[in-house]
Amino acid sequence: MTSPRDISAEEQRLEESAQRKVHWKRWGPYLSERQWGTVREDYSAEGTAWEYFPHEHARSRAYRWGEDGLGGLSDRHQVICFAVALWNGRDPILKERLFGVTGNQGNHGEDVKEYYYYLDSTPTHSYMKYLYKYPQAEFPYQRLIEENRRRGREQPEFELIDSGIFESNRYFDVFVEYAKASAEDILIRITACNRGPDAAELTLLPTVWLRNEWSWGGATLQRPKLDTRISDKGETTVQIQHSLYGMRWLVCEKSPELLFTENETNFTKLFGTENRTAYVKDGINEFIVHGNQGAVNPALTGTKAAAKYVLQLAPGARGQVRLRLTDQTPVIPQFGDNFDAVFAQRSSEADAFFKKRHGAAKSDDARAVQRQALSGLLWSKQFYHYDVSTWLKGDPAQPPPPAKRLTGRNHQWRHLYNADVLSMPDKWEFPWYASWDLAFHCVAVATVDPTLAKEQLILMLREWYMHPNGQIPAYEWALDDVNPPVHAWAALRVYQIERRVRGQADRAFLEKVFHKLLLNFTWWVNRKDVEGMNVFEGGFLGLDNIGVFDRSAPLPTGGYIEQSDGTSWMGMYSLNMLAIAMELARANPAYEDVASKFYEHFIHIARALNEIGGEGAGVSLWDEADGFYYDVLHMPSGVRQPLRVRSMVGLIPLFAVQALEPQVLAKLPGFTRRMQWFVENRPAVANHMETSKSSPHGPRLLLSLVNRQRLLRMARYLLDETEFLSPYGIRSLSKYHHEHPYILQVDGQSHDVAYEPAESTTGLFGGNSNWRGPVWFPVNFLLIESLQKFHHFFGDELKVECPVGSGKMLNLWEVSAELSRRMVRLFLRDAKGRRPVFGGVDKFQGDEHWRDLIPFYEYFHGDNGAGLGASHQTGWTALVAKLIEQSGE
Repeated sequence: MTSPRDISAEEQRLEESAQRKVHWKRWGPYLSERQWGTVREDYSAEGTAWEYFPHEHARSRAYRWGEDGLGGLSDRHQVICFAVALWNGRDPILKERLFGVTGNQGNHGEDVKEYYYYLDSTPTHSYMKYLYKYPQAEFPYQRLIEENRRRGREQPEFELIDSGIFESNRYFDVFVEYAKASAEDILIRITACNRGPDAAELTLLPTVWLRNEWSWGGATLQRPKLDTRISDKGETTVQIQHSLYGMRWLVCEKSPELLFTENETNFTKLFGTENRTAYVKDGINEFIVHGNQGAVNPALTGTKAAAKYVLQLAPGARGQVRLRLTDQTPVIPQFGDNFDAVFAQRSSEADAFFKKRHGAAKSDDARAVQRQALSGLLWSKQFYHYDVSTWLKGDPAQPPPPAKRLTGRNHQWRHLYNADVLSMPDKWEFPWYASWDLAFHCVAVATVDPTLAKEQLILMLREWYMHPNGQIPAYEWALDDVNPPVHAWAALRVYQIERRVRGQADRAFLEKVFHKLLLNFTWWVNRKDVEGMNVFEGGFLGLDNIGVFDRSAPLPTGGYIEQSDGTSWMGMYSLNMLAIAMELARANPAYEDVASKFYEHFIHIARALNEIGGEGAGVSLWDEADGFYYDVLHMPSGVRQPLRVRSMVGLIPLFAVQALEPQVLAKLPGFTRRMQWFVENRPAVANHMETSKSSPHGPRLLLSLVNRQRLLRMARYLLDETEFLSPYGIRSLSKYHHEHPYILQVDGQSHDVAYEPAESTTGLFGGNSNWRGPVWFPVNFLLIESLQKFHHFFGDELKVECPVGSGKMLNLWEVSAELSRRMVRLFLRDAKGRRPVFGGVDKFQGDEHWRDLIPFYEYFHGDNGAGLGASHQTGWTALVAKLIEQSGE
């Protein structure tokens, strides 16, 4: 709890922002890292987003729905944008945005091929720091495409480091820092360091531009503009006029040359038709790279402008550029002693803010990992704009899109209108929200900004997001895909975390979320329980290629799959809703009846999962012989066949666990009476509820899909290093399947699942994700929490061997701490000074300019811990900060 006496400067800003006294969050890192190749910018008939708007169009073509840039920022409506552009004198284009291979070019799907790092950020973005590593040799765009396209799925991806371009350290480290003197006065400091052995020239182009809102027709907008303001103080100023904010100024130190053009499509270049304006989006690129003097506006006006700085840097030398984006008319010099003093103060305040959140982190290394994880999460906020109805129909001032789109992707989501700052999984690889990812983001970010976490969760449930039928949107590629229902869990955890860190509970938030989740829960019950027997489907449920089949597509066998994970997620959802209802009932007894309803839902689901797989179906999802949960294939003939794959699917039943405290039950007499009636009149209930006398207040009750006996049997798999337990957490598929792949023969076709600890060798879901062996943070985090809940009930009397075969007996809290520390070790230096996340790349492991720059990958090699998938998934992988806070190293 924070008292008024020890509140930090950043905490004070958070309070002012939450109360809307000062708009500290109006400006932030809200640009995308990739707007090209997104669904929003795709107007093709077949939904070929990568091909419709490729990287080579991005510099010349105006975006419709958002903007991207290097280390940039914008206002929260993204009308005014700022970012850095670079040129090394050799590249064929300016470096204005990050490059990567597309989903169809990469041997493991889309992947960014750059090195950049989110080094620091406070929640209000009062201080931010970013690093981009820019090669001095020509960037190998084509080689990256060709080599990745040539490689098969059995081979690793070809990365930029593999090209040799960083040999002899011939690159620039470009640091971009922001410090807010006030909510509307932003100081910018760009520092370029020549890491190479020779002198090198760098053209640095701080760029300000206006998002193109005027080219699409519809409502008449006053066209914004940029022009210049003359100064005699050794400064050059870009004057910004926009109806939303009035006048703003970008003040540039040392009077650089200003280059102006328009944020308009170069139709002549791309489509062979006449341009609508004399100056176009790629005008500054043409001027710098090709020396085309006519490509920029000599009248010094437009909607995109850059300040040109040419830095001559000796080996090891650095050059610095200072700018100021402000709402104050620049009548006095903007770069006096106070400029650097503000940076020093904001950086110091950031130190003080994070110091209070280290928790159990003892080493400087662990604290640095924790801070970079949270900073990456805060940098991953993005303005996300998507109006499905307008997108389907097309814009009045543009050619009408193919009519086929009206019955194509997302056509059933015409109500959806998004124009908000949202937390992205990865602003390059996944520059769109994913609803189940977002739930984990919120739990991580709640430790530093509970208000942001609550706002994000509520947004997903608002009428302009949630479908009228109650479904939560999944992600833009398929809004109607089904993700695990973790929103209730996240809301409850955010509520609890805020109560701990701020000393007060926001019941209004919890109540608001609960009401909307009732609609979503009903959608699940009505749409995903095929036979009404409390055994649920759901499709891939975020686990991509984990199954024998693509679980989101029609099965080659016909029929459907009774999913262990789908049913278990619903058991967890019921318990989460029960816990919320009981918390709300403490102040309003009307919620006791709703709590009873979720209690009964859980009992029915527990019986279906554990006893007869659908109350009369004859096949349980629990396999008594193996001591594990499996999916069951329901054939059209009525035959049910267990799919005996030991995967995370069979561990998810552990997530559904909740203790009922006697002192809470004593205050909820209506709920307690109903529960007692159910116990007395439904004998099977006793199989799914245990009683313990470990509480000083009386008998404590445990609701769990997995009873004590089955928990102990599952632990033999879970904690066996030849099965699920890796040096760095729990694998998504048992290593048993390395030597014993599961094979199912159907109509002469063989369908198999084998242990693959690294990248996927299958094409399911684009081949850029793998749940057949690697370690994933979200499910490991839930597993750690579940073990803690089991320990809360069973106490120290229940111990298991960990690891199996070691002879070491641990209680379940100790097991959870062991798993937590194994996951944290992914990022920490080991005894040899190496970080598992870096894999075998020696430069990352040993070079002083790389070794402390932590990438937070999407998932991790099941044996050696090397980072895999998206490289900036400081969405859910930022959960490592929470693990460090709780369990340390």
